[in-house]
Amino acid sequence: MGRAERDLVALGIATAAILLFVGTGGMVVPQVIHAWLGGGKTPDPLLVSTLLLNIALVIFGWRRYAELTSEIAERRKAEEIARQLSEIDPLTGTLNRRSVGPATDQLLADAHASGRLAAFVMVDLDNFKLVNDLNGHLAGDALLKLTAERIRALLPKDALLARLGGDEFACVVPYDARNPDRIDQFASLLIERVSQPSEFNGLTFEVTVSVGMAADIPGRAQGSPVPTDAQTLIHRADIAMYHAKKQGKNRYFWFEEAMESELRFRSELETGIRRGIPRGEFVPFYEQQIDLATGELTGFEMLARWRSPTLSTVSPEIFIPIAEEIGLIGELSENLIEQALEDAKEWDPKLSLSINISPVQLRDPWFSQKLLQMLVRHSFPPQRLDIEITESCLHENIGLVRSIITSLRNQGVTISLDDFGTGFSSLAQLRSLPFDRLKIDRSFVSELKDGEDSDKLVQAIVSLGDGLELPMTAEGIEDPTILTKLQKMGELKGQGYLYGRPEDANAVRARLASAGLLAARAAADGDCVLTDDRRAAG
Repeated sequence: MGRAERDLVALGIATAAILLFVGTGGMVVPQVIHAWLGGGKTPDPLLVSTLLLNIALVIFGWRRYAELTSEIAERRKAEEIARQLSEIDPLTGTLNRRSVGPATDQLLADAHASGRLAAFVMVDLDNFKLVNDLNGHLAGDALLKLTAERIRALLPKDALLARLGGDEFACVVPYDARNPDRIDQFASLLIERVSQPSEFNGLTFEVTVSVGMAADIPGRAQGSPVPTDAQTLIHRADIAMYHAKKQGKNRYFWFEEAMESELRFRSELETGIRRGIPRGEFVPFYEQQIDLATGELTGFEMLARWRSPTLSTVSPEIFIPIAEEIGLIGELSENLIEQALEDAKEWDPKLSLSINISPVQLRDPWFSQKLLQMLVRHSFPPQRLDIEITESCLHENIGLVRSIITSLRNQGVTISLDDFGTGFSSLAQLRSLPFDRLKIDRSFVSELKDGEDSDKLVQAIVSLGDGLELPMTAEGIEDPTILTKLQKMGELKGQGYLYGRPEDANAVRARLASAGLLAARAAADGDCVLTDDRRAAG
């Protein structure tokens, strides 16, 4: 028997006792009073016992009733606390993700009933993880509380504020359909107020916010009104917020249909990359590197290409940033390097192989060991390998980058600084880091055909390389005029579409075979294959 059932039994017994008390009391009490006054006989003992038992049962029932009333009150209080915990964020006192949906639907209904509209505003703190990592979670919690207070201070009384989790907040703001710009003004003011400096235990924080908005405003979604159910608005505001982050953060955007299409395409790319790596869909292409003075081929730069079964050939400018963001650039790059080392073994030993390294890979303290192991595995001479890193790598962890570069150079690998002139490397860094070559970014080279000012800039870069005693390679040579100007600037290497588009391994092998630039063993193997084919044909 459960507790509730026992309580009902006890209450039933008490009720019955009260009824019996009324019945027996009417008989026994007059007899007792009469006996005490000396005028009557002693009351019946059985009736007296029954009366006393009824009194005890009445007292028991009353006490149990009082306890039940107290328990019900406590239970209701606990249920209310549980409800609040399930609907309210305990840190900021705002609504939480679970409750914001129903609350938004109700607010939308109320707003429409009064002839108004409502906008769902998604707010995400930029670089909040860095605050937590550097200063601890107490500082992060203080920042979240302050952010909630600053947003709440801007909201009208009938608006909603929720913390959806982590550093993500949401507002639902009713407004007059005749004044839609009010929401734009609100978003601008929100970004300004939340971005103001805040303090905690002597520490000062400055964070920005990215804001995405969605509402049933005609014309905001490419001419069609946005549906007014909460889940759709949340979804679309989240897409707009993600777009704001991609566009540089610290800004706001209204949702547009094109954003969702872009996000869906990105999701397809992510899925394709995850599937394509183990399937071998990513292959190395090679761009010729030429001695500008003699026109002699000196080597190739390996460039990644994605031969997707659904998207055809995809440029690295599209898939490399995504592979970096989803943490697959290491695996992708290592697979390509393995293929490139095997391909380059067939080339004439005087031809070098240049490989671009992602800044993400240079955060790995074991990168140099991994690369050297690949060289050993493929029996590839380290002197033929050139690693290209960009200037942006120098600012993330200069100590680790220096360690990796030094380790590779000690084994004979050469190191080039790619895209030189587009970053913020200092002369001190160029002198302290053991680079073997500088590569002039194509953005400077391509402007050589435009006039003397561009000529002076490239000449200055070449002179800087000469002063540092670092040989240089010019990228992006696509015009004979550019080639002529570069040849007058000194001893340079160059690469670009003027010498041909990047080619896959088979095309490169055919090119080198026709020029007599295959390794002796590879050429011999090719002759054997050719002889066998002729025999089979005969």
